Amino acid sequence: MTDEECMKIALEEARKGIGKTAPNPPVGAVIVKNGEILGKGWHTRAGQPHAEVEALRNCGDRETRGATAYVTLEPCSTSGRTPACTSALTAAGIARVVYSCEDPNPSHVGGADAILKQAGIEVLSGVLKETCEQILRPFSKVQRTGLPWVIWKCAMSLDGKITRPEGEGQWLSGPESRMDVQQIRSEVDAIITSGETVRRDNPALTIRVPELLEGRDQPWRVVASNRPETMPLDAPLFSDEWKDRTLIRSKSNLEEILRGLVADQGVLSVMIEAGGKFAAAMLSAGMVDEAVIYYAPLVCGDTVPALAGGDIRESLKLRNITHEQFGNDLKIRGLISK
Repeated sequence: MTDEECMKIALEEARKGIGKTAPNPPVGAVIVKNGEILGKGWHTRAGQPHAEVEALRNCGDRETRGATAYVTLEPCSTSGRTPACTSALTAAGIARVVYSCEDPNPSHVGGADAILKQAGIEVLSGVLKETCEQILRPFSKVQRTGLPWVIWKCAMSLDGKITRPEGEGQWLSGPESRMDVQQIRSEVDAIITSGETVRRDNPALTIRVPELLEGRDQPWRVVASNRPETMPLDAPLFSDEWKDRTLIRSKSNLEEILRGLVADQGVLSVMIEAGGKFAAAMLSAGMVDEAVIYYAPLVCGDTVPALAGGDIRESLKLRNITHEQFGNDLKIRGLISK
């Protein structure tokens, strides 16, 4: 097995932790010796063992001395809620450590290399780095800026409307698209909406597929409103069994809302599920990193637009674009160039 083949397995393990590990990053690891996988693991939740320790535990009675550890992120070299992974790798007799990405935390980057090399362990970094960086985008942005990764999700008609003509019902997108939205909700730590959307649509903003909720809490539900007294207290966000996961924040300073979610709730990623005015405000403020748009095969005419107002003075271009079809809907996903 090549280093790339082994790292692909570690990356598969890391993906299992997306949406579950905040404020820590999702990380995967695999232990290989003489072409045989001895054990693999992933970081399941903050406060739980890191991926390297899980992988070593899953080796069972197999001899790890002389093995290679493949890790998607530079092993941690300091003790916090859990011991340093460099110590666990050294104690297990690991002879070689291969990792994809350096730790984006500037106070930790490079720390593992020095410790491991001093212990006589060979170190190689940068294997499948670009793939790993995609998984680590939210964590890296938080470390860099103190702001979470922000996704704008929207279902709209072909003429850019988010509501149908009166009497036609609520949904534009089909059930396949709505199931895909559940998947995206399971990958973020918070969903942000506006007070207007709460008053108008009465959303729940929860993960409703039990399998997607395993190993994690419901996402934080954040209502941005300057008139909290107008919120309907019987709305699901304020009355359901997860009402303690609902926060109301003033929408006067959008950046302050996002920084607060990082500092106070440990959030790494946020999804916008709101009307056109709030979405336009977030885009105008440069707060959005990624767009996920579901186009339904409808033309809705004079209804509510996907973006309204705001101050977008030049076109926002998408890059790294992917296309998928869900039922009759077309999903376009891409990063927003800034």
